[in-house]
Amino acid sequence: MSGPSQSAPQGGGELHSLKWLPPKDVKPAPQVNDYAPSSSKLSFPTGKLTIVAFLRHCGCPFAEKTFRALTAVSDAHKDIQCIAVSHSSEEATERWVPQVGGSWNVEVVVDEDRDLYAQWGLGPSSAWATMGPSVLWSVYKLGTGEGIWNRPTQSGSRWQTGGAFAVNRFGKVVYSHVDKSADDMPNFDEVLEALAKN
Repeated sequence: MSGPSQSAPQGGGELHSLKWLPPKDVKPAPQVNDYAPSSSKLSFPTGKLTIVAFLRHCGCPFAEKTFRALTAVSDAHKDIQCIAVSHSSEEATERWVPQVGGSWNVEVVVDEDRDLYAQWGLGPSSAWATMGPSVLWSVYKLGTGEGIWNRPTQSGSRWQTGGAFAVNRFGKVVYSHVDKSADDMPNFDEVLEALAKN
């Protein structure tokens, strides 16, 4: 895993996860046909078809469902580079990944300072989008239907928005999804369809 910078460690568990996020200069999310943002942590173009999933905090059931879906894609499509970005600490992320089934062929990048999230247009979400009645109902349905429940949160923020992007071999975005709410997860069938055209 790529490590976080050491300047702003996070932690503190459940109560800390409810603290409002420090402000970031959040850029507009890249849209289809835009070039993907590139940085030392996440560089493009790679010459490969790539999926980048930005997770909510480790412990969130929607982050777990997204990560499990991404690992399934990585196992079935070994020609596609799959990357999961976590804003929980490296320690919390390393503990969480085996709990939810392991990383398979997914590269996990830790972005504790949320710089990548901001670069890709993912800022804080509202209380309604995070804990509204429909979201809480989705938590219950995910738990009873798929056995994916909340896990203890050791690091990260419940307010951080997630999302997913697909990037072609030349560094152009071919799929862009910014979660509108905590339970608004990417459709990986649509991701694969977009990549198949490139």
